[in-house]
Amino acid sequence: MYVSIQNFVEEYRNEAAATHRLLEALTDESLKQEVAPGYRTIGHLAWHLVPNGGILKPTGLRYDAPEESIEPPVSAAAIAEAYRFASESLLEAVEAQWTDEKLQETSTIFGEQWKNGKTLDLFVKHEIHHRGQLTVLMRQAWVKMSGVYGPTKEEWAAIGVPAPV
Repeated sequence: MYVSIQNFVEEYRNEAAATHRLLEALTDESLKQEVAPGYRTIGHLAWHLVPNGGILKPTGLRYDAPEESIEPPVSAAAIAEAYRFASESLLEAVEAQWTDEKLQETSTIFGEQWKNGKTLDLFVKHEIHHRGQLTVLMRQAWVKMSGVYGPTKEEWAAIGVPAPV
């Protein structure tokens, strides 16, 4: 749980940058990749990563984001740009609208009382969870990607170091 705005801003800025790098690597063709018939495609998963309310809506935090929709854009660049715009707007909103004390206030989320600091924490973890799913689908679609918490196999090779097994 976050107890300071600064902690959230620093962490989310880093996590958002990692997510944005992955989204920028997507191609329009890769958006069609699905793990199995009837499951989310890369496009749906990438669009789901764009902050647009979700669990943050009940907290009263207001920021600019694209309208929630079931169908993602067919352009990978449009998804990456929407993510960049919404994540930056979210950071600005938290800094402008909330204080450290506001993180201790509660909101009803999924029928439970959660402190706003917990809601922000679970929002970030939710993004990390789906970003992990995205990297697996990107590998299946042969999309070249950058490492998130360490180098990819290709990045190890580029620096002349054998990738750990």
